[in-house]
Amino acid sequence: MKSLLSLLTFGLLAVTVVAADKPDARLFEMRVYYAKPGKLDALNARFRDHTLKLFTKHGMTNLGYFVPVDNKENKLVYFLAFPDRATRDASFKAFGADPAWKAAAKESEKDGKLIERIENAFLTATDYAVLAEAKSYGKGVFELRTYTTEAGRLENLNARFRDHTLTLFAKHGMTSMTYWNLVADQKGAKSSYVAENTLIYLLHHQSEDAAKASFGAFRADPAWIAAKSASEQKAGGSLTIKDGVKSEFLLPTDYSPVK
Repeated sequence: MKSLLSLLTFGLLAVTVVAADKPDARLFEMRVYYAKPGKLDALNARFRDHTLKLFTKHGMTNLGYFVPVDNKENKLVYFLAFPDRATRDASFKAFGADPAWKAAAKESEKDGKLIERIENAFLTATDYAVLAEAKSYGKGVFELRTYTTEAGRLENLNARFRDHTLTLFAKHGMTSMTYWNLVADQKGAKSSYVAENTLIYLLHHQSEDAAKASFGAFRADPAWIAAKSASEQKAGGSLTIKDGVKSEFLLPTDYSPVK
């Protein structure tokens, strides 16, 4: 989260609009847990009391932990960071074999399993995702946005974000947190994302109404209209597929490193 979201201190990191000196080469993982009906509180308690500490013990960097504002699906969405894929796999193997984890899982599930299913995706920071110190963002909401591009147009979309969008987001009161593409090798992941066509990023807003107002002003900005037109002309059409922009408002859990 210049060098998801310094992460060794458990933080999701803020993005500026200044280019990074060196791209962040770490592996990030987005994990989405769908709790069984009535089990989300128990799942959160297990993370709060056990899982985060054990993740840290086994070399995982905890980033942000969130639940959707409109959480009809009983979801927990969270992000981790690792030096590389080999480290990630070794860390989860050690975590799963840890007697402390086995005991915590058994105790938490004495009245039944907590999780219906898990989805995950492996991410890499874009070259314009500039990361700074861990921080509290204060009162407000976070927004997880996912863009699916037309085939072959992800770099066009990244270029537009790099050269225009981030600056205009800041102009209109939106706080960029981090920006990811998917790594090419998604072996072992459980998601429907297409690596070469996906941009995932996080914003912070003062409220959902503030987000709506900011995006309204952003979309009406002549600088954005010009940048959008020029990027689509260069690419030969829209950069995203129909209905290819998804948004979900999130709130941090009480144990989330980012607030």
